[in-house]
Amino acid sequence: METTYFTFLHEIVAQAGQNITGIFQGIVDVNADFRSYHQVFLAYSSGFGVGGWIFYIAMILIVIGIVGCLFTALIYLIRRTTKHIKDGMNINDLQDENERLHLELYRLQRLELGSHYMNTPTPAGLPQPQQEKDESLLEKRFPRLSQIDEKYPSGMLQINIPEEEAGIDLAEICARFQNFACNSCGLFYSITTVRSFISSLGASKLLILEGISGTGKTSLPYAMGRFFQNDAHICAVQPSWRDKSELIGYYNDFTKRFFETEFLCALYESNYNDATNFIVLDEVNLARIEYYFADILSLMETPNKNIASLQVIPNPEPSDPKLLQNGSIKIPQNLYFIGTANNDESTFSITDKVYDRAMVLEFEAKEKPFQAPISKPLPLPFSYLETLFENAKKQRPLSAANKANFDALLERVFEMFGVNLGNRVMKQIESFVPCYVECGGTETEALDFLFRTKIMKKVVTKMQTASQDALEILDKEIVNLFGDDSFIISRSYLQKIRKGIR
Repeated sequence: METTYFTFLHEIVAQAGQNITGIFQGIVDVNADFRSYHQVFLAYSSGFGVGGWIFYIAMILIVIGIVGCLFTALIYLIRRTTKHIKDGMNINDLQDENERLHLELYRLQRLELGSHYMNTPTPAGLPQPQQEKDESLLEKRFPRLSQIDEKYPSGMLQINIPEEEAGIDLAEICARFQNFACNSCGLFYSITTVRSFISSLGASKLLILEGISGTGKTSLPYAMGRFFQNDAHICAVQPSWRDKSELIGYYNDFTKRFFETEFLCALYESNYNDATNFIVLDEVNLARIEYYFADILSLMETPNKNIASLQVIPNPEPSDPKLLQNGSIKIPQNLYFIGTANNDESTFSITDKVYDRAMVLEFEAKEKPFQAPISKPLPLPFSYLETLFENAKKQRPLSAANKANFDALLERVFEMFGVNLGNRVMKQIESFVPCYVECGGTETEALDFLFRTKIMKKVVTKMQTASQDALEILDKEIVNLFGDDSFIISRSYLQKIRKGIR
């Protein structure tokens, strides 16, 4: 019986061999008669026996498996080849589309600038036709910055405070702004928030407004810009930002133009006026601020702030904008950078490197509406505001008693939590407190604000080593040094932390 099966197997293999040989001779010449397989099977299957049928079924399964593997491999190779071809086509298509978009952007810039100058009256005595002037501007590699140069033909624009406003102090500015925001912008801010914001301008060029969404973080500098009659520039931070080129732009080798961002234009124009300028980095922690803002953070540490310059392009040309000296742009003292931050799962945490350089305002809830008298805008030059800050620092330094008590509190915090403050933060405290008092607040209110935003933030990062007893001791230490009715903000926040531990 077994011999019959093996004879059958020999016939099948021989027949298959002939067919395979025919394939190699030429697919067209192959004439395999597959009916012969069936005839061989009928001739020998009756004598298979049990063992023969087992071998037969095993052989069929092996053949099916081999054919299936070969078919699968063939399909895989075809798909891989198709994918590579398609991907290559996609890359080429993307490159073509990128070039097309750059050309469209360039054409739009030409149309925008051209329409601007076509609607501008030709000054008397212009030596060349206006159209030629437009073309020369459009051919520059910094068309938007060059347009700003044309906006200020006489150079620096001086802003003069109205005569009837001469002598206005910080306290009155805070009250006027609170009323203006209410009536002109429909925004409601407590006088404490207004004082903290304006006093922070006297302590640092970088402010961070953080808290929950919808509490008026972005609206505060926007309203302040309207109040000073110099609108704030709102720049939306993108999650993809990694370095300063995302912030200020980059040179495009294809169009031979520099892609000028809103941030760069605002920074450049702030060098042309004496107003108080705000650049708002909205959602500042959607990307890591210490990456894309690193160069400006470093320049903030420059001893001589009047010479701090940010490099824009490494190869300057004579035709570049007037204020772009050696490819760099000056960061003027009348410019403030204000970042708004939401603390949620979609954002990055802000590091101590940034917090230590910034003044921080917390927005924990939306302010309640209130009624306020009508208040007009105040065109206030930065030089006047800076003078108010400097006079406050000279005339209202932190009292010796409160300084000693605050130093004692900081020492206690260091003993319990290992939190210490550097010289940079101490200078901010020395600047902020006098300005806050001049704005109409008290020293203990100012110290409360600083303890909450500067020290308690660092304490929170140490919470894994903090105990319930340590927080209670800290609360008692505050009461012993400043009284039971002081440091309301900090003690309230401290109670929230204690409840979170329980």
